[in-house]
Amino acid sequence: MSKHIYPLLVAQFLSAFADNAILFTVIAMVMQDAHPVSWYVPALQSVFLVAFVVLAPWVGGFADTHAKSRVLIVANLIKACGAGLLLFHVEPLLAYCVVGVGAALYSPAKYGILPELAGHNGLVKANSWIEGSTILAILTGMVVGAKLADHSTTWALIATIVLFLISAATTLFLPIGLRKAPPSGSKVRLFYLEVKTFLAMPRSRFAVLGASLFWAAAASVRIIIIAWAPLVLMTHNASDIANLTLFLAIGIIAGSVLVPHLIPLEHLRRARIPAYFMSIFIIALSFTEAVWPARFVLFLMGMAGGMFIVPINAALQDLGQQSIGSGGAVAMQNFFQNVAMLLSVGGYTLAAAEHVTPIAALIGLGLLLLAATFLVVWHLPEVEQAPSNLE
Repeated sequence: MSKHIYPLLVAQFLSAFADNAILFTVIAMVMQDAHPVSWYVPALQSVFLVAFVVLAPWVGGFADTHAKSRVLIVANLIKACGAGLLLFHVEPLLAYCVVGVGAALYSPAKYGILPELAGHNGLVKANSWIEGSTILAILTGMVVGAKLADHSTTWALIATIVLFLISAATTLFLPIGLRKAPPSGSKVRLFYLEVKTFLAMPRSRFAVLGASLFWAAAASVRIIIIAWAPLVLMTHNASDIANLTLFLAIGIIAGSVLVPHLIPLEHLRRARIPAYFMSIFIIALSFTEAVWPARFVLFLMGMAGGMFIVPINAALQDLGQQSIGSGGAVAMQNFFQNVAMLLSVGGYTLAAAEHVTPIAALIGLGLLLLAATFLVVWHLPEVEQAPSNLE
């Protein structure tokens, strides 16, 4: 595997760390308010996701027609600007949306550069490293960010800006890489045609829809826990919630490490098994009433999720590089998974407004994920070789 994977891992870790530190800084700001409103945290998550959906027709093509290593720099600078807006007390919903714009641009370049660095044979392993690095960043970013924000939101935001800048500088060590000639015509129409063509293959359809299911469930669990933990476990600050969810992150790291040996690209259908277990553990979480049982279930949930998402990401990048471009494939994945996340978070927000309890929401989410996974896998063959190109 190329030595250039190491600066990518460092840059990704720092950027993801800062992403989560910002989120928990804003959560701390909301929880410190004398009269917090229940819809504000889900709204924050939603404005971040909107950028991925709206910009999907453009960011994938931008990543494929420019050096992906340089796109990562631009994306980090946009994220730093969003953190700067928060520092200067701009409305958090607007400022966090700017961070989302940077993240929407960052994602297709980050995943799109992996096939260039790792090749087909090393792609699942490279994805497991990237996912492990990302989840470790989420773990440490949310814990450190929450603790620093509980002490001083100003210093927490300054720290995130510095981290985004260091991540951008680290990206300079990556090679310039591959670039495609920019296509002519409407980007929206081109995106529609790419989606239509790409989803015609069972493997690519499963990769896109499977990733959407995973992130929709993950986003919902993350939001539900913010309401569930104070109700069931009596936790009342950002640090306590961050310390609880770190077990979910540790589990994803463990699953990411195990999966290259269990689910190769040629046997993608096996990914359905950890998806089913993830659904079961979401339901099991609703029956826990103490901190350590909840942590254990979250760990198992994360392990199943890591084993589900890593081979799906690898398959999508591999198929994308052979057809519409890896950056375009990741942008397409981002579009679908963020639409799914918006629907799931929005659905929970509406359910909470109708006084549905977090316990009932967890049970409903687990059952929906179980049914949706079964439907997505229905037409996926056990073994299928991807074609060298898409017509």
